[in-house]
Amino acid sequence: METLQTLLGIELPLIQAPLAGIQGHAMAIAVSNAGGLGSLPCAMLTPETLRKELELIRAGTSKPYNVNFFAHTPPTPDAAREAAWRAALAPYYREFGIDPDTIPQGAGRAPFSTEAAELLSEFKPAVVSFHFGLPDQALLDRVRSWGAKVLCSATTVPEARWLEEQGVDAIIAQGIEAGGHRGFFLTHDLSTQIGTFALLPQIVRAVNVPVIAAGGIADAAGVAAAKSLGAAGVQIGTSYMLTPEASTSAPHRAALKGPAAEHTALTTLFTGGPARGIVNRVMRELGPLSSAAQVFPLATAAIAPLRSKAEAQGSGDFSPLWSGQNARGCKEIPSADLTRELAAGWK
Repeated sequence: METLQTLLGIELPLIQAPLAGIQGHAMAIAVSNAGGLGSLPCAMLTPETLRKELELIRAGTSKPYNVNFFAHTPPTPDAAREAAWRAALAPYYREFGIDPDTIPQGAGRAPFSTEAAELLSEFKPAVVSFHFGLPDQALLDRVRSWGAKVLCSATTVPEARWLEEQGVDAIIAQGIEAGGHRGFFLTHDLSTQIGTFALLPQIVRAVNVPVIAAGGIADAAGVAAAKSLGAAGVQIGTSYMLTPEASTSAPHRAALKGPAAEHTALTTLFTGGPARGIVNRVMRELGPLSSAAQVFPLATAAIAPLRSKAEAQGSGDFSPLWSGQNARGCKEIPSADLTRELAAGWK
């Protein structure tokens, strides 16, 4: 089987996980220039911002980089569900003096589209990755037309087999330890979600494409362990969140550096989709997997003003403090240095 380095044109079998809302071009450039695969999270970017970020990456590196998109199916708005969600948040609106009637509704995150594919075709990124499954065949064909390699997250063996059938070039095995959103798409049953080092060898046995381990890998020893279980490479996110290239907020940085980072949970409160973050006030008080929360990604709009108000006071009580279960690898060192330090575990 072709190595991940050969497949993607990189020197080190390490992918910097796309960290939506926490990083942009600076981190992607630094990791790619260090020999890994830098990533740009695109699900929250407008077309204008995406173009600007791609122009900056093109100016900053000649190495391969990854652009990451969501492939979810937008839900039909449900007024009753939205009303129930805002009712659950009403005590907090009163606490912060927010008029709920002034809060607009909105999706927050858009799936990969024809418009995005057309924009990408001008820049021809070497790698395009997806979360929540894949877009339709016509969009995939457009991506492949300029020679891009396609990666996608799998959280179960059936998802990995399905992705291989669709012709993906490599599969990211996302364990339950991973920070941020679960990438599941064939089922939304959380009881199917297992740890990285249980999932990885099962997917390696089930498919014939390179498998990239993701979730809970925070240092060179973790990289070495993933390699020993058959991974062709690793994807690491949380460890990069204290680097100078990250735009992690002050409350989020404080949480990552303190004892709070020892307790994470999957929560639907911030977007509607299960995503792992450091437990904070709103997660404790409403329950991390509250049935009141709007469906993904519609929960974002109603809670966003609470996040803004709290962060203005230096608090992360209403912020999505995304983190994997293993934050001990977080270091306040340049992303390039961290990349090389992590990759040392592969040798």
